[in-house]
Amino acid sequence: MNFKQGRYSGLITPLSYLIDLAIINFLLFNFFTLYLYSEFELKHFITISSLWILISVFNKFYYVHRYTNIVKLLNLLFNQIILFSLSFFCFVGLFSDLYIETGLVIKILSLNSILIILIKLLSYYSIKKFRSDFGGNNRKTVIIGNSLEAQNLEFFFKTKKEVGYIHKKTFLSVNNDSISECLKFIKENNVDEIYCSLEQITDLELKALIKFSDNNLKVIKFIPNRTKLNSKKLIYETYDAIPILSLRKAPLNDSVNIFFKRLLDLIISTFVIVFILSWLTPIIALFIKKESKGPVFFKQIRNGINYDEFYCFKFRSMIVNNQADIKQASKGDPRVTRVGKFLRKTSLDEMPQFINVFIGDMSVVGPRPHMTKENDRYFKSVEKYMLRHSIKPGITGLAQVNGFRGEVQKESDIVNRIRLDIFYLENWSLLLDIKIIVRTITNSFIGEEKAY
Repeated sequence: MNFKQGRYSGLITPLSYLIDLAIINFLLFNFFTLYLYSEFELKHFITISSLWILISVFNKFYYVHRYTNIVKLLNLLFNQIILFSLSFFCFVGLFSDLYIETGLVIKILSLNSILIILIKLLSYYSIKKFRSDFGGNNRKTVIIGNSLEAQNLEFFFKTKKEVGYIHKKTFLSVNNDSISECLKFIKENNVDEIYCSLEQITDLELKALIKFSDNNLKVIKFIPNRTKLNSKKLIYETYDAIPILSLRKAPLNDSVNIFFKRLLDLIISTFVIVFILSWLTPIIALFIKKESKGPVFFKQIRNGINYDEFYCFKFRSMIVNNQADIKQASKGDPRVTRVGKFLRKTSLDEMPQFINVFIGDMSVVGPRPHMTKENDRYFKSVEKYMLRHSIKPGITGLAQVNGFRGEVQKESDIVNRIRLDIFYLENWSLLLDIKIIVRTITNSFIGEEKAY
């Protein structure tokens, strides 16, 4: 099975943040040195940087998509500069010991605004040039349907090369006989996004397409009839005045959210590796080696984001056996050692996975990665199972803190686990991650029924 799909570059937004913050702080540092002859302290850097980040998140300044037009970009620039300028005046008032004259403030803000605008426009047009002239940063598309809106969208894809879409094919219509050919074409050509005309597809065909897109990690969007935009659950966007509806908008598809989640992962994993695993590992290793023969660490192939395989690390909690990759631990499992029972009860066996988090295979919070045998089994029987692989797996997750961890004893266990995994990816926030982390720590002290 091949579940990979094209991805937007996750580096564009973080780099934009860093460049803008570098410009702002460089200007302030030089103005202080040249005109005020005073030191620009660390607290000033932090305050100004925090103001810029908060305003940009509120203003969605870095939420620039490939189909965003120049008018919207200029509007974002205007709002960002005005809000930051007002905030900067507040900053000057807050740190009254700086004694910055109004004229100097205006000079700083004017030069900063000019540089930010130039950098933003330069990056905007450079990326478009890169797409149109060099064919980079593209996404492959198909359209199903031949409505007026579908025809306009096809024209948009084919003529607007700078937007970065490679249109592979338009299926004038699909039915129960031809839909399999359509899905086969999408898989063989590694299509990233499917666009369906809602006027020309039946509910049964639509259900088949949604199921296919969920299980193969494809993006599916809908081309509505302009007179029937009555769904509040679908997400409305426009591509050059062409209306488009998306089935879902997962927060972690956005590079800004990916950046902040990754930053949180790096902070937590670095802290745990340096200040906890550094001294805890030798102690646990001593007990593991004393009780049974075998390695201290247990590694197993799991499937992560985009179904990519990686080695998941744990402290070994069982005697070495040939069923570790095919059979889950059950209650009273004779393979589990006495030390392993304690490690599993307290979740200490999962601690080496902070190494997985640090190197980027996992996140602190996310859907728990399953054994490959389980994935092959549940993919065929559980609806929307593959959606959990559209984000990084986690050491802990929403399902785990709600009692759906460990052994799957009945079908409802895995169904509820997937339900909570999908809820998490559709409703992610840093606050939700922190809440799950706190509950995980609490549960590890209290103990959990299925921690065996």
